Amino acid sequence: MGSSAALPKFPTLKLDQLNAEISKANSENFSRHEEVFKSALAVAHAGGGAKAIERHTQRNKKMVVEDRVKALIDEDTPFLELSPLAGFMMEYGTVPRAGVITGIGSVCGKLCMVLANDGAFKGGTSYPITVRKQLRAQEIAQQNRIPCIYVVDSGGAFLPLQSDIFPDKNHGGRAFYNEAIMSAEQIPQVAVVCGSCTAGGAYVPTMAQETVIVHRTGSVFLGGPPLVKAALGEIISTEDLGGATVHCKVSGCTDYFAQDEKSAFETCRDIVSTLNVHHEDIKGRLPSRLPLYDPQDLPSLIPSNDQHQIDMFQVIARVVDASAFHEFKQMFGPSLITGFAHVDGYLVGIVGNQGEVTADAASKGAHFVTLCNERQIPLIFLQNTSPEIADKGNALQLKCQARMMAVVSCSTVPKITVVVGNAVGPTHYLMGGKAMSPNFVFSWPNAVRCAETPHTVMEAVEAGLRGSVEDEAKRESMIAKYKDRVAMETTAVFASSRVLDDGVILPQDTRDVVSQCLRIVTAYNHPAKPAYPVIRM
Repeated sequence: MGSSAALPKFPTLKLDQLNAEISKANSENFSRHEEVFKSALAVAHAGGGAKAIERHTQRNKKMVVEDRVKALIDEDTPFLELSPLAGFMMEYGTVPRAGVITGIGSVCGKLCMVLANDGAFKGGTSYPITVRKQLRAQEIAQQNRIPCIYVVDSGGAFLPLQSDIFPDKNHGGRAFYNEAIMSAEQIPQVAVVCGSCTAGGAYVPTMAQETVIVHRTGSVFLGGPPLVKAALGEIISTEDLGGATVHCKVSGCTDYFAQDEKSAFETCRDIVSTLNVHHEDIKGRLPSRLPLYDPQDLPSLIPSNDQHQIDMFQVIARVVDASAFHEFKQMFGPSLITGFAHVDGYLVGIVGNQGEVTADAASKGAHFVTLCNERQIPLIFLQNTSPEIADKGNALQLKCQARMMAVVSCSTVPKITVVVGNAVGPTHYLMGGKAMSPNFVFSWPNAVRCAETPHTVMEAVEAGLRGSVEDEAKRESMIAKYKDRVAMETTAVFASSRVLDDGVILPQDTRDVVSQCLRIVTAYNHPAKPAYPVIRM
């Protein structure tokens, strides 16, 4: 880190004092969103339930998935869990945490991506949402060059839904492809077999660079004893067919024999210590300074109505170091805030909505993003899109927005997006939406995602039904159902349950989460230099 003498003299944001009455009303309104989020999170943390966990630990003599992760991660270090709400209220039922914990933590001082099956829920069976979550974790690992540790305890695919798991490019087989490609790119792949590795799941440990297997509980085979009996009439035990002794002594599919899970994770940590990957020393990182404005105020900044009117300067002041912000092009295109700041000592470029993305605002955004790429500065998008007003200037606005979208798409520096309010309409994309391949995307509990505003969507639905359904009572019933559906499908919890982001976070945790992400994206990454000059206008 740099010395205090090198601290930049960025201007401190001078903001109006918050109105106590309005802040109280906003906080009370936000508490509804927070309650929904925490309720869904409680379901995720409950996993398969008390009986399933008891069977997993007492009868099967296995560790629960949370304890497995703790056994890997360095003591008293943070673990950034990703998409904990994945699998909540799916069409085929709730799959807590999508049946797998994914996240990034420090193992022997090295940041690693952990993918750990929850064997206590349906035997670790993979559902379509499980595959989606695993692939997103691998995407993050590959994008940030983070070593992967697979903690395997899975009975394979949930066969009643096999058509959504097995055959397509981004179905289950893609995980094996990703594992091979990352290995070829010198991104280490390590596996610990704590339970079943059946059918396709058997390829995870056998394709890893190094694999540990637990005696008696770990097994690897394409078809288990029941299939052997059905096909050959032969009776064979799990251990003799694909246990630790067979694979360590005969087949060579695994490399390390562990008597129990505790020793397995100790061995895994020893493996990680030999990876010979090292975090980059971030030149120019400064000592961290707390914001001058209290992050606990953030929920009170979200208006009860029209949340696209959140004052983004108030948000920035509660996220960045010392509430200091060097604004870029302050007088031009003011509905898009751009500028430089530090978060936990890391220099970042910030792009935040402060109204509609006009032609001038989009031109400014394109200029600023190319500037950050030229200087290798990570980008933080604080997204809260506004409804666009139709007028004769839309053609110019479209052209300028397309330019910004192209620049964001081709950006080579790390991108971290936080949806603080609305992610509505096409401007969602140019503000670092998931389609633009940001390194991380998080949402506040009040976030709304929709192709148009929910109100506009309902207007279109009602107009269509008025022209096609004559019975008024039936039409009103259908409208009510659509309204409930739109209300549910635009929420932050719904989006996160489908892995449309990397997790829902409380506003007051934004600075901490962004700080963890900055540590991750700068640890092993070497962004390519842009192949184009700084585009001014």
